[in-house]
Amino acid sequence: MDSKICVIGCGWLGFSVAQKLVNLGINVHGSTTSQEKLALLEDSQIVPFELQISSEGIIGNITSCLKQCQTVIINIPPGLHKQSANDYLKQMTHLRNAVAHASVEKVLFIGSTSIYDNQEHYPIITEDSPPSISKKALALVGAEQLFYTSKQFKTTILRFSGLFGEDRHPARFLSGKIGLNNGNAPINLIHKVDCIHIILSILKHNIWNTTFNAATPSHPSKIDYYTSICKQLQLPLPKFDKTHINAGKIIDATKLMTLLNYEFEIKL
Repeated sequence: MDSKICVIGCGWLGFSVAQKLVNLGINVHGSTTSQEKLALLEDSQIVPFELQISSEGIIGNITSCLKQCQTVIINIPPGLHKQSANDYLKQMTHLRNAVAHASVEKVLFIGSTSIYDNQEHYPIITEDSPPSISKKALALVGAEQLFYTSKQFKTTILRFSGLFGEDRHPARFLSGKIGLNNGNAPINLIHKVDCIHIILSILKHNIWNTTFNAATPSHPSKIDYYTSICKQLQLPLPKFDKTHINAGKIIDATKLMTLLNYEFEIKL
């Protein structure tokens, strides 16, 4: 693992990854969009940088943020419910150009398995499965390709399914809601603990120029899983519309488990 790593996007997941790297003795640079969070990063021994990445360019000292970092982890939620796909691609182009002009050798780009379509027969999705042709999916894949096709550095794409943790579980959002669709469809989730350990494993094994899908191998139905979790948490149960045609998919993480010799820690 490299001695200096930059984490672009120290949010819910990125901050925890940066903290773990610091604990391993790595010199970590970390970016945030919030001035208030700079002190929090510094208290965790992360060298903090405030960066605002927009379709117009990057505000903040991106050069210093990337300086002497051999590896960059890019973990920026696209926020496509707030901005257009074109604006997101412009943001990622500015970031790709900055990385290309730095001394960066390797990029780990955090993507999403939401690029794949849900279907009625619940297809098993591997890294070779075709992505959706929706505007959102095309933007997400386009951002991946900006980095993956660059000749200035090596890139690995890591597509996570729905993230959850003890402090952030989708069951809390669904609790008490009625008329929910796709109750029989399989879930695709991954715990933050596994996300962190998978990232560290990629860095440790130095696996680049590839793509991984990452989801916990068990895929119970939404109605069974979320009903069970809400009962455990003593929350109002969600109610699903059982007359609705179900659509979904099963994310297969076999490639990741094989190449990294990885066993998921948090089961569903």
